[in-house]
Amino acid sequence: MTTQNLLIELFVEELPPKALQKLGDAFSSVLFEQLKAQGLTAAHSAVTAYASPRRLAAHITAVSALAADKAVQQKLMPVTVGLDANGNATPALLKKLQALGAGPEAVAQLKRAPDGKTEALFYDSLVKGASLVEGLQKALNDAIAKLPIPKVMSYPLETDCELPGWTSVNFVRPAHSLLALHGSTVVPVKALGLTAGNLTQGHRFEAKVSPVALAHADGYADTLAKDGAVIASFTERRTEISRQLEAAAAKVGGGEDSKSHGALRPIEDAALLDEVTALVERPNVLVCEFEKQFLDVPQECLILTMKANQKYFPLLDAAGKLTHQFLVVSNITPDDASAVIGGNERVVRPRLADAKFFFDQDRKKTLASRVDGLAKVVYHNKLGTQGERTERVRAIAKGIAALLPKAQDAAQDTAFLQAVDTAAQLAKTDLLTDMVGEFPELQGIMGGYYARHDGLGDVVAQAIEDHYKPRFAGDELPRNTVGVVVALADKLETLVGMFGIGNLPTGDKDPFALRRHALGVVRMLSDAHLDVGLDAVIAQAVPAFGDKITDPAQALSAFIYDRLSGGLREQGYSSQEVEAVLALRPQRLSDVAQRLTAVRAFAALPESPALAAANKRIGNVLKKAGEVDAHVNPALFKEDAEQALYAAMQKLLPESESQFKAGDYAASLQTLAALRSPVDAFFDDVMVNAEEMDLRLNRQGLLKSLHLAMNRVADLSALAS
Repeated sequence: MTTQNLLIELFVEELPPKALQKLGDAFSSVLFEQLKAQGLTAAHSAVTAYASPRRLAAHITAVSALAADKAVQQKLMPVTVGLDANGNATPALLKKLQALGAGPEAVAQLKRAPDGKTEALFYDSLVKGASLVEGLQKALNDAIAKLPIPKVMSYPLETDCELPGWTSVNFVRPAHSLLALHGSTVVPVKALGLTAGNLTQGHRFEAKVSPVALAHADGYADTLAKDGAVIASFTERRTEISRQLEAAAAKVGGGEDSKSHGALRPIEDAALLDEVTALVERPNVLVCEFEKQFLDVPQECLILTMKANQKYFPLLDAAGKLTHQFLVVSNITPDDASAVIGGNERVVRPRLADAKFFFDQDRKKTLASRVDGLAKVVYHNKLGTQGERTERVRAIAKGIAALLPKAQDAAQDTAFLQAVDTAAQLAKTDLLTDMVGEFPELQGIMGGYYARHDGLGDVVAQAIEDHYKPRFAGDELPRNTVGVVVALADKLETLVGMFGIGNLPTGDKDPFALRRHALGVVRMLSDAHLDVGLDAVIAQAVPAFGDKITDPAQALSAFIYDRLSGGLREQGYSSQEVEAVLALRPQRLSDVAQRLTAVRAFAALPESPALAAANKRIGNVLKKAGEVDAHVNPALFKEDAEQALYAAMQKLLPESESQFKAGDYAASLQTLAALRSPVDAFFDDVMVNAEEMDLRLNRQGLLKSLHLAMNRVADLSALAS
């Protein structure tokens, strides 16, 4: 069957930039899948998505004008319902056939086949293939209905302008034209009050012709670029912006200022690049600058205001320090760009001046002087104010710090404990500053700057700045131990408080980011090597709340281990390996990776399956026995097999325990692998639950001793298939 390529474009007013790429991908993918489902595409058909600020489009290859007819078998009803005792059609069957467009003569063509416990009648028919007009109309309606629109707006159709509001359309933005070409033929589909044609619009200001006429579906991108001055592809436009940004940065870095700041690079921000790509149809990168005096303001403030408010790309030097130059992605390309450059420089200047004003004003008050103000800021109606929260964080941080070996020598580490308390007390005070009030994203960062200005030193300043870390997966940890302790206390305060009042995450809802906080606790206990146990730090947090909460320690511990389990599986560990290690609830999370490595090495040994199965069997025996004492009396042995197992244990268990205490978990498990033969012989020859009580208890004690030794690193029974 002859096929042609198909092009669909919906031309609208400016689409929401942060949603543009998702809208473009959804529009094209639903169109393609719907045409495919109707048999209008070929096996080798492919779809290309296009999305610009004012259009959503899709180009689909090898689309048929008419789908092939399709054989369909339809179940009608049970034989007992459709046929009477003489095999004649019942009225119910004749009515069903009539509804399908078939007459009584079709009864002889029906097939009988089993359908569960009964026999049913089936009708074979040939369904006429859909035409492209019908199929595309259905696909287009579906694609529009399924667009992930952030917010729908309602507007009247242009044809009803004399009667505004008489007929309205709901869509993300007002639509102005619809284009549908199958090869060079217009497909007369309709959508949003529009009928398809072969016309579209180019760039608002720089299109060579208006409207832009498309002669063929395959000429879309080239014709728009040539006549409409538009790069239709989101990906191509993004790539072009990146190329121009790098070229402009290289040109500035090689200019007259190159001696002062060396090679320059635009700031890396994928989200900003995506947003700017969705704002322009024909990108043109220009170099602008601001007065160097603004560089006295922390660069995070300047970078944030340029990115968030103006969508500019700040230029950094080789050391990552902000320069006084920045890049603008313009949507026009005038012969003389000085007016555009001057306009952007005038616009950014008040923004930077505001940042400088906030910074200067904030430094007139110390962080310590703002502590009392936290008592006026509500944190949670059940947990009190930020002032109360700060006192809880201080208490938790003090408790965690006291657990560390570093804090055991009071004479040596008074300074450490004081730094922890100071950082915990002042960590939230920058929430009351003008700068953080304007830019909440800078909380913590500004606290670090103001702490240095107050003369508190780098250790406390870094701890205040870092106490929100890690903010996300892969984020760096706090830079010093004081920062780790305060960050851990801050996250535990949130977790314990929210769990204590029953405010738990459900489904995809987690307004207090408890899952992220739990992963942060895991990261710090695993990677910062604090040498404290999980339950121990949770225990430090619970008393800080007094009677405001119900003790959530057990539920919170399980929640954190669950987050750890999910993270480990994402890292490539098997469910069996993770279950084996976490079943023991290891308190030192920094040991978990080493335990997993040891379990994986043990699982690869030939003795592993038999020992894992034996371990599971031992666990079941002990579970049924109830409380079992690990005491063993060799004088009670009667069987050679139990004597042999005991002798092997006397030889191997001390060696395995020594290796375990030294942290060599892999060697500890490998040493136990030598127990396979005596363990197998024991279960072959020895009746554990002997009638004589002393024999039974002794043999159970032997198994208890073995079970404790075998499950020191991990629960090996989890490896049993």
